Formats: sequence, structure tokens, C-alpha cells
Amino acid sequence: MVDISGDAKDGGYRRVEVLTGPGRRRKWSDDDKARIVAETLRPGTVVAEVARRWQVSSQQVFTWRREMRRAAVAPLSFVPIVPAPSMPVPEPTTVSSAGSSPPIEVELAGAVLHVVPGTDVDLLTMVLRAIRTSAA
Repeated sequence: MVDISGDAKDGGYRRVEVLTGPGRRRKWSDDDKARIVAETLRPGTVVAEVARRWQVSSQQVFTWRREMRRAAVAPLSFVPIVPAPSMPVPEPTTVSSAGSSPPIEVELAGAVLHVVPGTDVDLLTMVLRAIRTSAA
């Protein structure tokens, strides 16, 4: 910037502004960005000092930090349900009047589940939770 003003003694003077540092747009490699960001994450480090040392603005360093933080957290995506190999289903027992329990029918979230006596409690719990979760 050149500024010409009138001065009572000399008849005029010139003021020149000198810009230091790189005057072009730089392309930073991912390794350099990671190195700069890693340096700012050390305890007691001041981001402005690191930015000055690397001749980059503090705002740019904070932007790189934010981008790397977002990249570190993988976005949640759809996970397909893959059926497990079929397990042998226990044969339903016939209901006798001598005291055995009849099968229980459970309707949950639009699904009907027939539970026969002797069904594994852990398996039943897992199936009921899966039905409830899929309905949510």
C-alpha cells in the first residue's frame, strides 16, 4: 500500500507496508496438517504459537483440528441383519392334563411368538429384546 500525504517540512512522504511470510496460497499435505494438529494437542501448547511457527493462521489450525476430530468419529451407518444358521427347534410337547404347562403365546410389536415349556430363558430374553428393538 502506498500513501502519499503532504508534509509541511519535506513537501511529502511515502509510507510503504511490507508484508512478511508466504504470499501465496499453499497446499498442505495431510501429513503436515496432522503434524501441526498433533503439536497443538500437547498439554500446555498455545495454538497461536504453533501457527506462527508454521506460518499459518490460528483459524486454519482450528479448522484442521475440527476436521480431524470429525474424521476420527466414524458416522453411524446401517448394519444389515444377517440370519444365523438355523438352529433345531424343539418339538412342541403335547399338552396333557396331568400337569404340564401349555405353550405361551406372546404378541409384541406385531410379532407373535409361541413359547413352549422348557425354552431356554436366555434365548427367550434375547429374542424378546430383538423384537422390541426392531419395533422402535
